[in-house]
Formats: sequence, C-alpha cells, structure tokens
Amino acid sequence: MDPSHNSSRTPVSTLEQALHAARALVLADLASGDVAAADVVSMVEESVTQRRWWVEQWPDGVGFVAGLVAQDVQDALLERYGRWPICPVCGSGDPHALEIEPALGPDPHWVCHQAGVKVAAVGSLGAASGGAGSR
Repeated sequence: MDPSHNSSRTPVSTLEQALHAARALVLADLASGDVAAADVVSMVEESVTQRRWWVEQWPDGVGFVAGLVAQDVQDALLERYGRWPICPVCGSGDPHALEIEPALGPDPHWVCHQAGVKVAAVGSLGAASGGAGSR
C-alpha cells in the first residue's frame, strides 16, 4: 500500500451525517414505544432515501432532515396502523398523537397541541414517555 495514501475512509459528508443522525433519532423514538418492527424500519429507510434526494435539491435544508423523517414515518404509520406517537402527557380524553414542531426547521420536537407543551426532542421520546408508547 502506498504510504502517502491514507487507509482511513473518506470523511462522511454533512448530508450523510444528517441522514444517519435522523435515522438514529427516529429509530430511538420508535424503539422506545416498541414500534420498531421490520416493516416500520423499512418506512424509516424509505424516508431517508427520499430525504437524501430532497436535500440534494435544497442543501440548505440539511438541518431539517430529522424532523422531516419523523414526520414521514408518522404519516406512514398513520396510513398503515394508526396514530403514533400517542401523547404521554394527556391522561384523559381521546388518545391523540404528538406532532413535530417546527414543521420545517432545526431542533425538531414532539409537541402536544392539546396541552400546549413540548414533550421531547426527536430521539428523546423514551425519556418523556417512560419508554411506553403505542401505535
């Protein structure tokens, strides 16, 4: 091997770092509610693929990827299984899902609009819900 050639891998691009982080954060939230079945993980992978293309078209949106992947997975789960994640804050009334805020921005959080509170950052849902969750 040529000693001038570094054997380490090429540095991961900012886009790939953001996509890997988004995947990890959303998977952590899914796992905290025991929702990370193989078909659901496939939903995450599909979203990451679509968001890779999206950020390639709009590089300034790289900081928004985690919230967008969380929204994509939430929408896909709603179509297949029902609401997710169910609000851990409101103990009475009809069960309702949390929403992502900002809808398009950095530092996304799960928010309960009924109670008007931030519940958890994306990726930290397990700490807010005590690890319990539902589809």
